[in-house]
Amino acid sequence: MIKRNLLVMGLAVLLSACGFQLRGTGTTELAIKELDVSARNAYGDTVTQLRQVLGNSGVKVYTGAPYKLVLNNEQETQRILSYAGAGRTGEYQLNTVLNYTILSQGNLELMADKLEVEKVFIHDGNNLVGSDQEAADARKDMRRDLVQRMMLRLQQISPTQLAQLQQTAEAKAKAEAAALEAAQKAEAETPRQSPLEIPQQ
Repeated sequence: MIKRNLLVMGLAVLLSACGFQLRGTGTTELAIKELDVSARNAYGDTVTQLRQVLGNSGVKVYTGAPYKLVLNNEQETQRILSYAGAGRTGEYQLNTVLNYTILSQGNLELMADKLEVEKVFIHDGNNLVGSDQEAADARKDMRRDLVQRMMLRLQQISPTQLAQLQQTAEAKAKAEAAALEAAQKAEAETPRQSPLEIPQQ
């Protein structure tokens, strides 16, 4: 029994030395521990799944959290890749682009980017029900890919980077406020011309 335990421990050490990590043992650690997640479609499948995955990863998802992830726009396009006999469509390519923004307290923009996924599925003109199901499955896979990629993006943000993004956003907001104040002051100090009086004939 002792030998078996030592063997298991030895294997674990070797695997960790190679950079291998078991699923759920720190691979989903996020620098952002509290997050408000919103989307244009507040009850859409993508934002709903993302909230669930974040919650399972130990992130507290609630309205009013210090950081906010906004899914600004999710657009899907579809195009025909190839044709089958008798003019029936053979292959479709689905493409989904998700634009997102990460905000800090005070709604300062820390980051804005986009994710893109694509999927190809077969359309059979003789089996419309089966083709519709395949299209639905493709969209489901793409949604899962979007959520996974969003999680990867969030995991790549380190505490140091988060602090730098916050500092940059605050400096930008301060500079914009100073520029606005200067413009308003200059406008207030500019003498205004009196309206011309046209002599009556």
